[in-house]
This record gives sequence, C-alpha cells and structure tokens, in this order.
Amino acid sequence: MATLAEKKEIVKNLVEELKDADALYLTSFKGMSVAELNELRGEFRKNDISYKVYNNTLFRRALTEIGKFESIIDHTVNETAYSIIKGDAAAPAKVLKKYIKDRKKPEFKAAVIDESVYTSDQLDTLAAMKSKEEVIGDIIGLLLSPISNVVGGLQSQGSNIAGAIKTIAEKED
Repeated sequence: MATLAEKKEIVKNLVEELKDADALYLTSFKGMSVAELNELRGEFRKNDISYKVYNNTLFRRALTEIGKFESIIDHTVNETAYSIIKGDAAAPAKVLKKYIKDRKKPEFKAAVIDESVYTSDQLDTLAAMKSKEEVIGDIIGLLLSPISNVVGGLQSQGSNIAGAIKTIAEKED
C-alpha cells in the first residue's frame, strides 16, 4: 500500500499529465488476464499511446484538482484503465475497436474529447473520427480545389480561344 507521500506524488504526476491532454479514454479490464492486459498495452504502445491502471480515488482527485475532464468522473469506478491522450484523439478508439472485435474485451467505458463525453455505445463513432492532421489536409484540399478549377478553366478557355483563332486564321489563308 502506498504511503500518503507516494499518493500525493501520484496525484501530482497525474495532474501534470492531464493538464496537457487532449482526450481521456477509460476501459474496464474486468475479466482480462494479466497476459491479455499486457497484450493490449503492447497494441497501445505500438501507436504511442499510454494505457495504465491507476487507483480510481487518486485519479478522481487529479481530475478534480485540475478541473478538466470532470464530466467523466462517474465512470472512474471498478476495474478501470486509463489512456491520457496528447495528439490524435481518435487513435485509442481505433486500437480498442480492433482489439475488442478480435477478443470481445476490454469493455470501452467512456472518453472525453474537448469536454464532449462519448459513452460505451459510441466507440465506432470515435474510431471513425479523423485526426487533426487529416482534417487540416481536407481543409487545405478544399481551399485549393476552387483555385485549381479556376486555373484549369482558364487554361481550357485559353486553348479554346487559341484554337478558334488558329482555325479562323487558317480559313483566311
């Protein structure tokens, strides 16, 4: 059992990690063996995602202390593992969806992204989300598309005009 000083240190470290987080995922690892849990951790690690088990009370203290992700506190009960995400908020959902499809566990409990709570029935929605980089790429593509259309239109009009002038010039000869 951790001492009071160790518990305070855990909360302090969690607060620091949660301050910079973009999203938070919670899963229930109930019924999973240690080997299965380690295998899932490995899948998360391949995608540069942390997947850790914390004492729920200490985790709730950290959430309350920073005043962020508090909307998910009700889900911090029983056997809960946490993924604190910096960056692509949809990445954990993709890992979980694939893992759960193959093994039927763990149970996805909830996630918070930009203070929006996603519950257990919304994992597919989360997995289908695009990353920020993909959204930015789509926006740039949409912005460039009209310019390409205008340039293409001008070029084709220019060649049509040039062709018409050439045809007229040939007829006059």
